[in-house]
Amino acid sequence: MRTTVKLSAAFVAVTALTLGLSACSAPSDTSASSTKKGKDADPTAKLVIAASPTPHGDILNFVRDHLAEKNGLKLEVKEYNDYNVPNTAVQSGEIDGNFFQHKPYLDDFNKKNKTDIVPVVNVEIEPLGLYSKKVKKTSELTDGATIAVPNDATNEGRALKLLADNKIIELKDGVGSSATLKDVKDAKGVKFTELEASQIPPRLVTWMPR
Repeated sequence: MRTTVKLSAAFVAVTALTLGLSACSAPSDTSASSTKKGKDADPTAKLVIAASPTPHGDILNFVRDHLAEKNGLKLEVKEYNDYNVPNTAVQSGEIDGNFFQHKPYLDDFNKKNKTDIVPVVNVEIEPLGLYSKKVKKTSELTDGATIAVPNDATNEGRALKLLADNKIIELKDGVGSSATLKDVKDAKGVKFTELEASQIPPRLVTWMPR
């Protein structure tokens, strides 16, 4: 099952990269032949794509090593532990595209930063989950437990809705996945720490709230 999912995601990614040749913000190679965009882009030019290390970087590295050459792609993968640089790099033309975000996050980024990055093709979206190195089930959460949530508008809402759906907190009626911490009606003793989404996994490993 794991191999099938990985292969399926990889084929989706290679399709996105192929389309990306005609939809990227700007080319990364500064040679004269590669500065053309859209239908005039050089299909033999190297394509530079930014990604978060896991799972997006893993998927793209699989594409680079096993699928790119047979599909006529020269792929370079740049991994970032950051959710802002991949978009600013696309906007400036430093890289050709990125693979790490869902459309609501991109829409929010464009709105806040007055950028005009566009999606190329729909790709897989990873499920949101609750992770801990101390707690094995939600019933073990006690008063004073601290939960880290993403600090961006789209993912924080998803995280809070997940917690509410699992009866860990209670949200105000009707807020759904657009919730913010102000919409928490009853935290049931839980405390929150807002972090950039990419920083939550390493903090879980290196920093455990008491």
